[in-house]
Parts: sequence; C-alpha cells; structure tokens
Amino acid sequence: MSEWKEFRLGEIANFIDYRGKTPTKTTSGVPLITAKIVKNGTILSPTEFISIDDYPKWMVRGLPKVGDVVLTVEAPLGEVAQIKDASYALAQRIITIRCKEGIMDNGYLKYFLQSDKGQQRLKERETGTTVTGIKSSELKQVLIFAPDLPTQTSIAEILSSLDDKIELNDKINQELENLAQTLFKRWFIDFEFPNENGEPYKSSGGEMVESELGEMPKGWDVKSLEDIAELVRGISYRKHELVSKEDGVPFVNLKCFALDGTFRQDGLKYFSGKYKDSHVIQSNDILVAVTDLTQDRLVIGLPIVWQNEDFALPSLDVCIIRPHQKILKDFLFYEFKTHRYKSRIIEFANGSTVLHLSVKGLETYGIGLPSNDLLIQWSEIVNPILKSIGENTKENEKLSKLRDTLLTKLISGELEISKS
Repeated sequence: MSEWKEFRLGEIANFIDYRGKTPTKTTSGVPLITAKIVKNGTILSPTEFISIDDYPKWMVRGLPKVGDVVLTVEAPLGEVAQIKDASYALAQRIITIRCKEGIMDNGYLKYFLQSDKGQQRLKERETGTTVTGIKSSELKQVLIFAPDLPTQTSIAEILSSLDDKIELNDKINQELENLAQTLFKRWFIDFEFPNENGEPYKSSGGEMVESELGEMPKGWDVKSLEDIAELVRGISYRKHELVSKEDGVPFVNLKCFALDGTFRQDGLKYFSGKYKDSHVIQSNDILVAVTDLTQDRLVIGLPIVWQNEDFALPSLDVCIIRPHQKILKDFLFYEFKTHRYKSRIIEFANGSTVLHLSVKGLETYGIGLPSNDLLIQWSEIVNPILKSIGENTKENEKLSKLRDTLLTKLISGELEISKS
C-alpha cells in the first residue's frame, strides 16, 4: 500500500483570487466564476461577465489556468470544481488553488476537498456568525491526506472518468431538450406544424382565427388548465416530520427543481407524516414549483417529471398536474417551459420575501388546445426524446452513487489502487 501523509494546503499549493474594486458587470466579455455557479463538482454556465479591459486589472494576482481547483470560501463554503476552460475571471467568495508541481495532483485535491473528510476539515476552520466562511490564512492550514503522486493521479483518473461520463450524458440531455423545445415552439407557438400535405401550416396559408389568447389555427379550442387536468397541492408539513432516509419516504420539494428544468435527486427530503391517496406521485406525473425563495422568479412555475416507479410525496411547495387525457401530458410539460406560460403565471405569484403561486392562478391559465391527431403526432416524436433523457438521467444517478462510494473509499485509503 502506498504511504499516506498529511500536508498543509499552504505547503503544497498556491492561491489565486481577485483584487481591487469590483469591475462593472457586462453582458459579454470574460465570464465570471461566481459562488452560485459552482455546484456539485462542476462549473455551470456563467451568467455574469466583465470586460476584457478590466480582466487583467481585476486578476492582478494571476490568471486562472486549465486544471486549477475552484473553491467557494463563503456562503456557501466548500463547493469545489476544476477549471476546464482558462478564460475565466474570479468573483468574490471564490478562490483558485494550483498545486505545486511534483507534490500534489490538482484532480486529487479537488476530490479530497469534495469528500466528507475534506469538507469536515474546511468546516473546522470556518468562522463567522450570520455569514460563515474561511479566511485565506486558515485555508492554508487545512490538512490534506494523500498518498504518493502516482497514486493521487490514478485516483483522480478513476473518479474523473465517472464524472466525464455524467457530464457527457448531461450534454446529450441538454441537446435533446433543446431539440424538443425548438420543435414545440415551431408547432405550437409559431403554428408551423405539418398540415395534411406535410407543409408548415401557417406559412402555407393555413386559416387563422382570433381568440381570447390571440390568433390561433382554426379548429383549436381555448381551455383553462382546470378544464383539462387535475391539480393537487402538496402536503403541508412540520419540521419534525422530516426524517432520515431510513425512516421516511421520498419527499419532492423545492430543492428538487434545477434551473435547467431537470430533476435534482440530491434535493430529495424524507417525510413521515400523514397524506392522502391523491398525494402519492405517480410515474410520469408533472410537478410544478409553486414557491420561490427569491424575488428573481426563476424557480416559480418550473415543471419537472417524476420518471421513476418509487413511492414519493410532494411538499407544499409542489403542485401535481394530472391531465385528464394521457395524450396531453407531453404537450402540457413543454407548454410549461414556454415564455408565454412563465410571463402569465408570475402574475399570480406574490409575497414579500418568499413568493407563492396560488393553485387558482394555475387553474385559470388559458391554453390553446390543438386537435388530438396533432397531439398524437407530437407525442410520437417527443416520447423517444423524453425516454432517452430519462435513461441518461437514471444512468447518471447510478454513476453518481458509484463515484460517491469510490470517493469515500479511495480518499480514505480503504480501497487500494493496484500498481500492476
């Protein structure tokens, strides 16, 4: 077995962060790594930028490089990722760590800091009351447990191979999702669905009529959501009814809604209180977020689909949407992803600090409903897309569990790497 040693982080790595007055944010330029986009071991798509001219003034202590480890040092402390594109600047509450050559592998350091052991050692040096974080001087004192360099590299390669596959599946899913949304827009917003001759309906002279929702194809009906679906508000609960995984059942809540419209397995809580039969989430139920903890209105109204057979219940922050006709499910799911839905539904969201969307607001949402024949055509196209997305998501859940198990065993030295 490789000999394992402990190092102080300041001995084996250099730190790079920002310095000076915060530059003006722009809509394009050099992307900023902010604390809110470092999640679950990855750097999400940046939403903030600084100008190219401000970049060298802001990053005077050095520029991030490919392979650098990114760490959030405050609110929250301990989110870790690794840079795959060097064209970044660092915002406040972010630091990059670059291991000294020949001592430690950057990839190994990332996984160590992600592990329970690494998170515990960061927390041990955390300070603050309302907002907690770690000072640079304390970060340098964090103890890193590591084997020899070749073994570090092997551990990082094993774990990164799993993360690479997860990332690939995520990219495939995003491309499939973009395809489905593009097709929905063309058919049901631009009204360019194929007519009886296979030509785009509206641009080929298809008859349009006025309705309370605006111009739409002749023969379409305007229905409210309550006319075509059952809406079930989730369960109001008390704090003591949230229990461990072993003592409760899966409880879908606000944390399960990712901003990209996907379901977050790691957001599940577990519940042990009373419920009604109507609260039991069925496979392929549409779930809509009816609460938002911010005033940004990013989460409120978001839909996800429960794609497995496990028993689960919804929290009060969730509403189940069950179409009366099965053929409407895929159509409604993508309707709930449109700008027109979002812009109308937020009118019913209110609250000073926490936004709440009334079920009544959802029930009265008006929808232009096409013929069943067109809905069948749509489902025949989109069902295979949704199936592929679901299969990739399930594979990622298995890969994530495997990675987490291996992470614990490899970082602790419990599982030895073969030298052969």
